[in-house]
Amino acid sequence: MAEAADFPRTSTSPARRWLRRTGAVLTGVPLLAGLLQLPSALPAQATEQSAREAAGAGSVSVALDTLSPAAPTDGDTLTVSGTVTNNGKQAVTGAHVGLRVGNPLDTRSAIDDAADDSTDVRASAGSEVGGKYVEKFAKLTPGVAQHFSISVPVDKLDLGDDGVYPFAVSLSGMTSAQPWDQLLGIQRTFLPWQPEEADTTTKTTYLWPLLSTVHMTAETGANDQQTPVFLNDDLAKEIAPGGRLDQMLSLGESLDVTWVIDPDLLASVDAMTRSYRVRGADGTTTAGTHQAVAKQWLAELQKAVTDKEVVALPFADPDLASLAHNGTSVTGSLGHLKEATDVVDNTIEPILHVKPSTDFAWPVDGAVDPSIVKVATSAGADTIIARSDSLQETGRLSSTPSAARPIGGGTTAVVADARLSTGFQGDLTSASASTLAVQEFLAQSLSIDGQTDNQRSVVVAPQRMPTASQAQAMAAAVTALQGGNWSTSQELATAAKAKPTPGATTRVPSASAYPSSLRKRELPRSAFEQIAATQDKLDSFQVILTDKSRVVTPFGRAMNREMSTSWRGRSAEAESFRSSVAAHLDDLADQVKLIDKSDTKLSGRSATIPVTVQNNLVQGVDHLVLRLSSTNPTRLQISGHDYYEQPITVSGGHSQTVKFTTTAKANGQATVVAQLYTQDGQTYGAPVTFDVKVTEFTATVMLVIGGGFLLLVLAGFRMYTQRKRAAARAVDDGPDETGGEPADGPENPQGPEDRLKAEPGTDARADDPEQPSDPTADTPAESADPSGTGERVDR
Repeated sequence: MAEAADFPRTSTSPARRWLRRTGAVLTGVPLLAGLLQLPSALPAQATEQSAREAAGAGSVSVALDTLSPAAPTDGDTLTVSGTVTNNGKQAVTGAHVGLRVGNPLDTRSAIDDAADDSTDVRASAGSEVGGKYVEKFAKLTPGVAQHFSISVPVDKLDLGDDGVYPFAVSLSGMTSAQPWDQLLGIQRTFLPWQPEEADTTTKTTYLWPLLSTVHMTAETGANDQQTPVFLNDDLAKEIAPGGRLDQMLSLGESLDVTWVIDPDLLASVDAMTRSYRVRGADGTTTAGTHQAVAKQWLAELQKAVTDKEVVALPFADPDLASLAHNGTSVTGSLGHLKEATDVVDNTIEPILHVKPSTDFAWPVDGAVDPSIVKVATSAGADTIIARSDSLQETGRLSSTPSAARPIGGGTTAVVADARLSTGFQGDLTSASASTLAVQEFLAQSLSIDGQTDNQRSVVVAPQRMPTASQAQAMAAAVTALQGGNWSTSQELATAAKAKPTPGATTRVPSASAYPSSLRKRELPRSAFEQIAATQDKLDSFQVILTDKSRVVTPFGRAMNREMSTSWRGRSAEAESFRSSVAAHLDDLADQVKLIDKSDTKLSGRSATIPVTVQNNLVQGVDHLVLRLSSTNPTRLQISGHDYYEQPITVSGGHSQTVKFTTTAKANGQATVVAQLYTQDGQTYGAPVTFDVKVTEFTATVMLVIGGGFLLLVLAGFRMYTQRKRAAARAVDDGPDETGGEPADGPENPQGPEDRLKAEPGTDARADDPEQPSDPTADTPAESADPSGTGERVDR
């Protein structure tokens, strides 16, 4: 053609024209075929894009709120309900909700994979049951949730052999942009199918934990009952109707489970049944008002644990991993763990009237290493509750092994199944999330039973403090499990004694294998150092007390609480609690102290100095020694020595004053130090220092002496003048004729009375006694024995 255009006069032969036309036709055939296929390719491409959109944000979300019964058997009718919500921008028309059943899942890993793809519309979903077992919607408006409920006889599901079947609820429909029927949303779950009792059932132990955070402080009232003080009123909320612990109790009492209880929780609720106080945000305390709630909760718990297995953790559930990794090098830390174990029997049995088992230790999340095992067994536990994601299988077992494993040294590890134990973590507040968790738990349990004909013991150790919604899901799962045909309940003690599975791992992982995520949340070494410092203060304080239990018991339990597992992830709160315990102990110790003294002057060579010891505690103190020391014994001595000391005993709420004899050696100032000591020679409290100024003769004394001397001189001079005057009269006048004294007359105008009047203040007689010339000491010597309160030194 180009050639013809370029060369118009040139003609081509018929053969060449035929070849050219044939080539054009052959070239156009593929293009024509592509054009013909284009309409059918566009819907396929759009469907794939729609699937990708659904697999991402999801054009329609399906929520499966109920699936009942959770483990159906022959003759049951399965009821499924929930909601569908159009999350797209276009309305969905011609929609219907259908049920789909896939082929049985042979392994636990397959169940994991199916759970991961639970909303993926591209993954296999199985065939739809169809027929009348659908629910149709003419239109799904964007953003509007619509409820569905479908009931189908189990025999219509075409379930075959026993096993775990993938089960899905799907939403199909079309939009204006994609006007063909397509899968727009799906929610997969599992349908455990065991219509007849299994030949060999799995023995399952489910731990039901009753634990809480720390609630009680070290502070108690000054009354005989020692009214406890709580950090807040949160515990009352937990045990009140509808609260978390109330839910755990009411749900657990109808289940065949092993109760795992923290004695501190029982002690705290028991304290609430009587008078107690609650600390507010401003530091003040108010009277607690939830005695009735506490009594009711304890009464219900007593009934719930009757004839049930109760495992008691050490008091306040100490963090074994934190202690093993950060506390063993701090003196006394292991002693606190031993104390926390020893007080269990005096806490659980008096309150619940059951004998608990104290043989078990439960590290956080069942994660263990050699140091954790060593610490756990140091307090008397011979069984460690571990978890299979820590004590992992290293062999090639074809089935899940039994829980019990001997790990050496006479210690047994009860290895809880990680999948079952973690199945109810996360947010389960929605009905759909709870339903999915229950179905996956049952699927994993049935899958374990179907692995082998050998009977095994499986332990489930859930999170320590489940929320109310998590507890409800756990209870639903355990109820379905105990009503199923493949599992029977078993106590933890029995599971620990079961025959281990041959080939199961018994090697405790190394310290380097301990999860870093858990290590980051541990109590630091500084926490154990602070606890040790508080213990040292308590040891010094208690030796002077006449009733040690009033202080040792509340502070001992407070230090147990400082090591609680519940502080994980709450480092600031933990530090605040430890500081408050130490501060309260310091405050109590400061109630026994020396009263400050001002500087003192001693007028004389000897004197007594009183020193007062004040006791503001409600109990008496003894085994104290008061020492008075002179820093300058060449100037001032205490009872003839550089220092002198006396034993002290002071009743509660009283003061005791003790007098010390001092001797001045020279004038000047000397510093005196008063210090309390315990009888073992340790200083107690702060010293009191004061200055003593020694003056042998004071200005006042010298003035008195000078005045007395002047009076003596004047008296002597007057006697001298009187005698001289009398002698002169005798010479001048002489005796009268009668020999008598001369009569008064002009030469002698004054008589004796008039002279006295003329010279007031003088003696009328020359032979009267003289005034003493030596002044007496103004500070008489006193006894060194203890004196009465309020006595002061002369100044």
